[in-house]
Amino acid sequence: MDGNVWESFAHDPREPALAPLRASDADRELIHGVLAEAFAHGRLTRTEYDERSTAVLEARTLGELPPIVADLVPALPARPSSGHVPLLAATATDIRARAEEHWLNERRNAFFGFVGPSLICWVIWLATGANSLPWPAIVMAVTLLNFLKVATNHREVVAKEVRRLERKRAKELGRSEES
Repeated sequence: MDGNVWESFAHDPREPALAPLRASDADRELIHGVLAEAFAHGRLTRTEYDERSTAVLEARTLGELPPIVADLVPALPARPSSGHVPLLAATATDIRARAEEHWLNERRNAFFGFVGPSLICWVIWLATGANSLPWPAIVMAVTLLNFLKVATNHREVVAKEVRRLERKRAKELGRSEES
């Protein structure tokens, strides 16, 4: 068995933030498959196989599984992280930080949605002779209103994103408990 066993997990048990989550039957079955393959290839004695199989069956959390097969599966780094704590393990503070980051991204997108089209329109207007009504001002006004709306609705945007993330986390927790 190669390092791909970790990719088969819904939640990588090597990630410290996910280690306390409850292990599912499917998680235990993946580790048991590694043990069975190692036993079949003579990498484990019958006694070692039995001891480790018992440990797999008794494992309650994801964090208990990797040590059981540490000497059988190549030591590969955990999946690349986005820098965020996984949503399942996120605290209220983590969720709030994600919501704040969401608002900053929305504000940045609205700003560039104002600047980009405005510049393009003004360049076109100037390139065509600039002898007509300055219609790019209309584009500027509309995109500026959008930017101002996003920039001034900080609390509402963050609160809405917090609610969305909490619903998503609750849904994921429900799924992981069913496993």
